[in-house]
Order: sequence, then C-alpha cells, then structure tokens
Amino acid sequence: MNNSELKKVIDILKKEVKKWKPPAVGEIAKNSQDPYRILISCLLSLRTKDRVTRDASMKLFSYADEPRLMLKLSTAKIRKAIYPVGFYRRKADTIKTISKTLIEKYDEIVPDDIDELLKLPGVGRKTANLVVTVAYKKPGVCVDTHVHRIVNRWGYVKTKTPYETEMALREKLPRRYWIILNDLLVTFGQNLCRPVSPKCNICKIYKLCLFYKMHSRK
Repeated sequence: MNNSELKKVIDILKKEVKKWKPPAVGEIAKNSQDPYRILISCLLSLRTKDRVTRDASMKLFSYADEPRLMLKLSTAKIRKAIYPVGFYRRKADTIKTISKTLIEKYDEIVPDDIDELLKLPGVGRKTANLVVTVAYKKPGVCVDTHVHRIVNRWGYVKTKTPYETEMALREKLPRRYWIILNDLLVTFGQNLCRPVSPKCNICKIYKLCLFYKMHSRK
C-alpha cells in the first residue's frame, strides 16, 4: 500500500468508524481535554476492555481528578474505584506515584513531551504518544496492538514489534494522519479488522489490503 492508496483508506475509515463507539480514551478526551485525566485513563486502559476503562475512569475521577486530590485518596480506595481493570493493584500504586512525581517535579502539569512522559513510572511509548496527541494535539504516532496489526496487514509497513511500527510510521506516514491514526484503527480493529477472524467479507477497503489479497488466493 502506497500513500495514495492510504489516503483512500483513511477517507473510507473516517466514514466507517462513525458506526461504532469510539475508544474509551478518545471518548474521555471529548468530554475533557485535561491532560491528567487523559494520562490516567490511558494507564487504566492498558490490557483492559473499553467498557471497564470508561467505568473505572469515571468512578475514579468522581473522587479525584488532579494530582493533589489523588494523593489524598488511600491506595485501597483507588484500587476499589478502578477494579476490575487489568493489574488494578499495580495501577493504583502507579497512579499514586505518578501524582506525587507530577507535584514534585512538574508543578502538577503533565508534560507535553514524549521523552519527559517516559520518565513517569508505568508510562510507555503508547501512553506517551497518546497523551501528546490527544491531550496536547501535538504530533505523535501512537501504536498499540491494533495499529501494529492493521498497518502490517495492509502491507503499509513490514515490522515485528509496535516499537518498530512506530519508527516506520514516523518515517513513512504523512504527518496529517499522525494524530488521527490511532483512534481510527483502534475502532476499526475492535469492530471489524479483529486479531482473529477479521470480517474481510464486509470490509470496504479489502481491495487495498495485502492480507485479503494473500488469503483470498488460498
């Protein structure tokens, strides 16, 4: 898939994803552009279903939605609020530590720089890129399992890890698509281009997809 074909795909996906519920973090961002809320909801979303992420984020933010208020909560209360997100015990500890770090080192302001965000405990490249793009509208390429899987299925990149995919997309992907790519492909990947048994028979971009072309020959 070249960039001319990619434009066609992006245009189709912009229309198609309107049929489905947006990713939890994207939905939270629509209601609040607060970087702290977005950062915490990103952490909660790791290895957690969207519905659980939404519920846990809203419950936690009803108690505390800024670092100083979060530190006033007991770890037990945070755990109870975010349960049953994946690794909720560890995430509760991480949320407390991040809140303390933001107060002590960043004047309670979530950094808008990927390298600074990566210094925060529990923050990886996916979360850092998502905060930068969603909260600050700055260029970044957020690659999760959906993005990694789909752009490789398309044949747009040929990579083995999400990190390799991010670096390849930073080289090849036109900048105008950097911010929107994650939301589009997460929604597309959750509902149609699934890891197992993708619904190629109803996909409107199958003609441009290398995965479909290879499997249709069998």
